[in-house]
Amino acid sequence: MNEQNMKVHQIKIDFNVTEDIKRFVYVYIIEAQHCYLIDSGVYGCEQQIIEYLKKIGRDSSDIKGIFLTHAHPDHIGSAAWFQENTGCRIYASEGEKRWIEDIDLQFKERPIPNFYNLAGKSSKVDRVVKDNDVISLEKSLDIIVIGTPGHSADEVSYLVGDALFIGDSVPVKGDIPIMIDEQDSRHTLERIAALPDIEVYYPAWDHTYSKEEMADKLASAKELLDMLKAAVLEMDDGMELSHLVDLICERLKMPMLKMNPLFAITIQSLRKDQS
Repeated sequence: MNEQNMKVHQIKIDFNVTEDIKRFVYVYIIEAQHCYLIDSGVYGCEQQIIEYLKKIGRDSSDIKGIFLTHAHPDHIGSAAWFQENTGCRIYASEGEKRWIEDIDLQFKERPIPNFYNLAGKSSKVDRVVKDNDVISLEKSLDIIVIGTPGHSADEVSYLVGDALFIGDSVPVKGDIPIMIDEQDSRHTLERIAALPDIEVYYPAWDHTYSKEEMADKLASAKELLDMLKAAVLEMDDGMELSHLVDLICERLKMPMLKMNPLFAITIQSLRKDQS
């Protein structure tokens, strides 16, 4: 088995944050001698993943590892089920581990609507990964860990051959820009742009990108950050965060962003004084 024999499968998982806010996330299956998940979707989606495995002639027992890009509920939701029912190992970074292993702590620090219906149960991280780790899964099948924080505290991407699984590390125009650290996000965009020999990119919130498409997405993401930063610097006079968010939403002509509490965290990360 080598990386040329590896297959990647993309599964779209639909879910609701609230009754009115519908979202989706992609889970990826790396199929080789065994199978490995990149992220695990929301709580309850394990049956959808199992049905897909059946369609490709595999079984849940074939899953030997789950590689979590970060700890947000739509990425960790079915991890505990697979860990408990298949014995697979869970891989995640140190900075995300505490939220994965204690979802009550995550809810306390990041209370989003419908949290427990999305996040499900806490799970144990079997191996903590860090930037530049090389994890040998099978003969000629390695995963390299690439640190890509910004959207989340210690998000990582996973490099397999010429394919990079980037989670939510690249903000996309037209979607809700969510980040907790502006400088980390900018460094991540630069890091991804500088990685050599990547032919395909697998994000959590969009279709697969070619090298050329990724270059355009990275440039667009930087423009988005620049636009948001300029608007915040222009309008922010020390006002209450909620009022600043309202003004930014009016400027962007995207009033629906007011409904998402995570957008306020993004705006806070762009203020001069982030205290």
